[in-house]
Amino acid sequence: MPDYHDDLRLAHVLADAADAATMDRFKALDLKVETKPDMTPVSEADKAAEELIRGHLHRARPRDAILGEEYGVEGTGPRRWVIDPIDGTKNYVRGVPVWATLISLMEAGDEGFRPVVGVVSAPALNRRWWAAKGAGAYTGRSLTSATRMQVSKVGRIADASFAFSSLSGWEEQGRLDGLLDLTRACWRTRGYGDFWPYMMVAEGSVDLCAEPELSLWDMAAPAIVVQEAGGRYTSLDGEDGPGGGNAAASNGLLHDELLGYLNQHY
Repeated sequence: MPDYHDDLRLAHVLADAADAATMDRFKALDLKVETKPDMTPVSEADKAAEELIRGHLHRARPRDAILGEEYGVEGTGPRRWVIDPIDGTKNYVRGVPVWATLISLMEAGDEGFRPVVGVVSAPALNRRWWAAKGAGAYTGRSLTSATRMQVSKVGRIADASFAFSSLSGWEEQGRLDGLLDLTRACWRTRGYGDFWPYMMVAEGSVDLCAEPELSLWDMAAPAIVVQEAGGRYTSLDGEDGPGGGNAAASNGLLHDELLGYLNQHY
């Protein structure tokens, strides 16, 4: 199996640079925010962080392609870095500390592009999570100061903690009844949103989470972290990995039931 340690170390360097840039503008009174064509916000910090990461990658990995939320795809080839400079921009612009920079390396294989490295860095929470293919998932302050993560062993929906982002997207897809049935069946339900519930699944503090509509840059890094922690990360149709346009993540033991609820009225 290939060793991705150098790529993972680079991803941490990229996250360090992004953290410094995003924290510098977090809660700034003069932060500039625009509305994109899809009616979602983008701040000057989103753009600056992605530009910074791209600049580092151009120097360190000039042959690799880059896909970022703000500036699209650049380059071709079997290796592609996927960047979400600020996942949780709405939180960021309102001063809520739940946001993160997501950095992933994807490699082409027989089943298309799959993430092989992922870093999720949430500096306002003072938290970071990461994983590399075949090397496990970790959380901590650095590569040398880390704790290995493992998903929970909860085996019944009635004992499970479920996290979701909002209700509107589920309703638009005709999946709201299934979602509500799931919330009634679970022990606990919380609307954490964005990257955070996937990291809690990897840590074992949440057992299930799902979102009805996502982009690749939202999912690539969280997907490998969940998988390397022993969990499952699929689309709502059950396709493994982050390529399906939506996501369901679990400790694995409850995954089929999770998908069953979310698809029962669909």
